[in-house]
Amino acid sequence: MSSRFASLAQWLSHCERLHTTEIELGLARVAEVWQRMGVRLGTPMGQDEAGEGPVVFTVAGTNGKGSTCAMLERILLSAGYRTGVYGSPHLVHFEERCRLHGELIRAEALLPHFEAVEQARGGTPLTYFEFTTLAILSAMAQADLDAVILEVGLGGRLDAVNIIDTDCAIITSIDLDHMDYLGPDREAIGREKAGIMRAGRTAVVSDPQPPRSVVEHAEALGADLWLFGRDHNYAGDRQQWSWGGRSKRFNSMGYPSLRGANQLLNASGVLAALESQRVRLPVSAQAVRTGLATVELPGRFQIVPGQPTLILDVAHNPHAAATLAVNLDQMGFFPRTHVVWGAMADKDMAGMVEKLRLLVDAWYCCDLPTPRAASAVQLADIVQAVSAQPGPATAPKPAISTHPDPMAALHAALAAADPADRILVFGSFFTVGGVLHEGLPRLNAPHMPSDAAQD
Repeated sequence: MSSRFASLAQWLSHCERLHTTEIELGLARVAEVWQRMGVRLGTPMGQDEAGEGPVVFTVAGTNGKGSTCAMLERILLSAGYRTGVYGSPHLVHFEERCRLHGELIRAEALLPHFEAVEQARGGTPLTYFEFTTLAILSAMAQADLDAVILEVGLGGRLDAVNIIDTDCAIITSIDLDHMDYLGPDREAIGREKAGIMRAGRTAVVSDPQPPRSVVEHAEALGADLWLFGRDHNYAGDRQQWSWGGRSKRFNSMGYPSLRGANQLLNASGVLAALESQRVRLPVSAQAVRTGLATVELPGRFQIVPGQPTLILDVAHNPHAAATLAVNLDQMGFFPRTHVVWGAMADKDMAGMVEKLRLLVDAWYCCDLPTPRAASAVQLADIVQAVSAQPGPATAPKPAISTHPDPMAALHAALAAADPADRILVFGSFFTVGGVLHEGLPRLNAPHMPSDAAQD
C-alpha cells in the first residue's frame, strides 16, 4: 500500500489538523474506523478465549502504568515471547509509543498503517490520539505477537485502546487527575478506569485501597478480580523481596531495577497478571528474575550519574509528586536540591509543589512547547505562594527563577549547583523530554576541575 505522505512527520502533522479538539472521549468513531479497517487484535468477547491471537493486557491507572507495562514486557521477553507494547505520550520521538519485540518501531514501518487508517476513516473526524492509536494497533496486529500490552492514555472506559477486548485488565493506582474528564473524586475516576474490564476475564488491581466503584464494577461484570492483599501480595526487607499469588510464590528475589518505593506494588500486579495467564503464557521463575533485573524505563525516577547527580521523573500530579518526594528522601544526603519544573496548566500545580517543598532549595520554572502548559511565570508565582504559607520550620525558603525552556533551566541549575548537589527535572513528559532531545545529559559542574572524573 503506497502512502500519500512520505514521512512520519508529515503524517503526524496531518493528524494534528483533523480534529478541532485535542481530546474527545468516546469509542463510537474510533471503533467504527477500526471495524472498517478489517483488522483483528486479541480475542473478541463471545469467541473462544484460547484462540490463536496474542494475549492482550490493558493497563489503566493514575500513576504506574508505564512501569507496569515495562516490567510485563521485559519478563515476557526474558521468557522468549514476542511482545508488542503501546504507550503514550512519548518523551522525544513518536516511535517511543510502540515497541515490537523490545525494539522501537521504525518510522517507515508505520507509514502503511497510517495510510490504512486514512483510507478507512472516510469523513470520520479522529483526534491525533485516536488516529495514531489505530495506526499502532494495526502495526501490532500484523506483527505476529504472543502478547500485546496496551497502556490507556486517559481514563479507561472511553479511551481509544478500549476498542480492543482485553484478556487481562490491570489497574495500577487511582488518584485525582484529569478530573474535568473523569469525575470529581476517586470513586468516579475508579469507575472510568474499571471500564477496561471484561466479563469473565481477569482484572488485576495493584492499588492497595481501590475505590469501591472498581470492586463493584468487577463483581457486577463477573470479572475474575485479583485484589492486592487478598489475591496477591509481597513482603520484603532491605536485601530482597518475595511475592505470593493464588497458587504461585517467588521467594528471595532481587529488587526491580526500576527505582522507587512504589515499584513493588507495580511488580506485584504484574506477577498476578502473569499468573492469571499462565496457561497461555507460562513464565519461569528465572524469566521473572531476569526481567525485573533488566527492565528500563526513561523518565521514571531515572538517576543519571554525574556531578551533580541528575534525576528525571515525569511525575505530573500530587500523588506522583508524593511518591517522588519519598524516593528523593531515601536517596541519602545531598547538600542542596535544585528543581527544573514545567507543568500543564490543568494540573494541581500547588499540590505538586506542596509535596516537595521540604526538599527543594531552588526552583527553576520553565515554559513548555505546548498550549496546555502553564507559563514559567505562573509556575514561579505558585511556588512563591506555597512557600509563603505556614509550614515546618525546616522548610527552606527557596530561590525561584524563570526560563524559556527546560534545557535553559537545566543549564541555570547546573551553573548554580555544587558537584555534591542534585538536580531534579520533573512535572511533565514535555519537561523531561526537553532535556533529552540531544541525548542523555551527563552533568559536570562548571566550577569543578576540568579533569574531574565522570561516570
